[in-house]
Amino acid sequence: MRILVTGHNGYIGAILTPMLVAEGHKVVGLDTDYFEACTFGDDMPDVPTVRKDIRDIEASDLQGFDAVMHLGGLSNDPLGDLNPELTGEINHAASVRLAQLAKEAGIERFIFSSSCSNYGAAGEDFVDEESEFNPVTPYGVSKVLVEQDVAKLADGSFSPTFLRNSTAYGVSPRLRFDLVLNNLVAWAYTTGLVYLKSDGTPWRPIVHIEDISRAFLAVLHAPRDLVHNEAFNVGRTEENYQIRDIARIVVDVVPDSRLEFAQDAGPDKRTYRVNCDKILQTLPEFKPQWDARRGAEELLAAYQKIGLSLEEFEGPRYKRVAHIKELQSKGRLDESLRWTT
Repeated sequence: MRILVTGHNGYIGAILTPMLVAEGHKVVGLDTDYFEACTFGDDMPDVPTVRKDIRDIEASDLQGFDAVMHLGGLSNDPLGDLNPELTGEINHAASVRLAQLAKEAGIERFIFSSSCSNYGAAGEDFVDEESEFNPVTPYGVSKVLVEQDVAKLADGSFSPTFLRNSTAYGVSPRLRFDLVLNNLVAWAYTTGLVYLKSDGTPWRPIVHIEDISRAFLAVLHAPRDLVHNEAFNVGRTEENYQIRDIARIVVDVVPDSRLEFAQDAGPDKRTYRVNCDKILQTLPEFKPQWDARRGAEELLAAYQKIGLSLEEFEGPRYKRVAHIKELQSKGRLDESLRWTT
């Protein structure tokens, strides 16, 4: 199949794209590439690429594709909070417009990278795909709105699927350090300290980016009737952890590290436990292979290999908000997050 992957140079896209190519698919990437200067370790995917903001996609960009995998957007809560209006413009409005253009172009499959942050402040009980949304950030709100609006486009010729990813972790050429497991291992390796600013009680489902990519492949290969206008929580039900338990795994994996709570550590209202049984029961091709401990070991090995420093992962090279602000301060991005040079 010929597939357009938006955000193919992002954290997940840089892993998904080579997996698609390895499966024999013809992939074209589309990315504005805000983080081109932030490559970590290995080389980026080598596929035909359209460098374009998703807000500027035209019908001509979508000709000849069998499927769109839409990962492009502002991809974390702090970046979403930087300008909530822009988050709505990029993550919501541009995504819905992309789906409309894809439908007009005759592209049947549209797979959207959504998020379990849709559930937001869900409490202690498990939530599943039928549970109510309760997003607490502009990022989460944008994902909910895309699902709701794109679902209305579904018909006999246009089949969207919504993959609600658990909190991601794992090594990528476009590594993110704002994600809980990636971040805690980085702190433990560079400082010897796993420092929690909350009391560690909130729940999070976590999933490796390779397993997220396997979910995209499983949906792509599945019979249409199994995935048509369906949402799937991506991960494994047993991979729900309280933050303090993730921290203890990190301390156990990273030599000579210790756990410490901030003096004013309190609860985080973002807490959710997610049931992921639906995807495993519906899509037998989806076989996740990672757990938190193995992920922590992978991350530690990657940090050791490059000699990661605290200044690097907390600085503008890898910290997304800081990097965007640096590009703006240099005049390379304007206030609307469009390139000027």
